[in-house]
Amino acid sequence: MTDLPESLFANPVWNALHTKHRRFALSAGEACRYPADVAPFAAVASPNEAALKQLHSLLVPGESVWIVGESYPHLPELVFEQRLECLQMVLPAEITSPVRTVEIVPLTNEDAPEMVALTDLAFPGFFRTRTCEMGSYFGIRSEGQLIAMGGERLTLDGYPEVSGICTHPDHRGKGYAENLIWQLVRNHRRDGLVSWLHVTATNDHAIQLYLRMGFIEVRRVMLHRISRKV
Repeated sequence: MTDLPESLFANPVWNALHTKHRRFALSAGEACRYPADVAPFAAVASPNEAALKQLHSLLVPGESVWIVGESYPHLPELVFEQRLECLQMVLPAEITSPVRTVEIVPLTNEDAPEMVALTDLAFPGFFRTRTCEMGSYFGIRSEGQLIAMGGERLTLDGYPEVSGICTHPDHRGKGYAENLIWQLVRNHRRDGLVSWLHVTATNDHAIQLYLRMGFIEVRRVMLHRISRKV
């Protein structure tokens, strides 16, 4: 597998919330979103004014979410605050995963406070108290402290997203992130699934890691952070 189907991945949040993550979906017509304590992502079926008005109805005043798309029409009730270019990358089937070199443990809802605290060091606001319910998560501990983690976020039919990869600043450079990604890849391969991920286009360090592991870039997508006016 060296491709991510355009029909699924041009609007991945929409497709996740209408398939594997249907249980999370908060919907209004042609708009949908994850609950605020799960993930800050929303989607519309198509980028038109009517759909954005329906999305507006799903937000509380002052709340912001991220939506994928090239461009959207202006809507007075919404503020487009930020654009973020991301790469969608996939791991080809011929890439072989190495043997695990560190102890990795599964994480559960009970670990959520630690997971939020750790991810807030790297990408604050993206990982919420119930994000861990989106898929399987794993971690590495040192003297009882969670020092590295990773798991699954958006899940499409046959395509779980590798996400939440994070290592505490005091423990970087030891291969923990790579070990966690390979753990997820091995599980995906076991279940006949394809491993893929999003990474911001400016995150050169992470991109170089993924390229070394064998991930390839499939396409670039634009994320927009929008908020409902107070």
